[in-house]
Amino acid sequence: MATTSVVKSLYRRSLKLSQDWCIRRDIWRSQALNIRELFEANREVKEPRQLRVILQEAEEALERWKHPDPYRAPTAPGGSKYERNIPPPIIDPPVPLH
Repeated sequence: MATTSVVKSLYRRSLKLSQDWCIRRDIWRSQALNIRELFEANREVKEPRQLRVILQEAEEALERWKHPDPYRAPTAPGGSKYERNIPPPIIDPPVPLH
């Protein structure tokens, strides 16, 4: 179902966004449980219009809560070690002309 994949994506993005605000895993765990409760509260909603409204509100909430400077792993693109100490390019020696 398309709705299932949308909800799963929204859930994953919610968890990742909360990690941007709280890097310590022990504190983040309680936030993850709160996020899970929010999703579980609407689990039984089957009405398409009501579901669409709930998903739209969740998308808007994610946009509002977006971190201005999200956490990046040091070796990931945009991280502090990304492409550090890149080996110099290999230059072929010139070919002698005869």
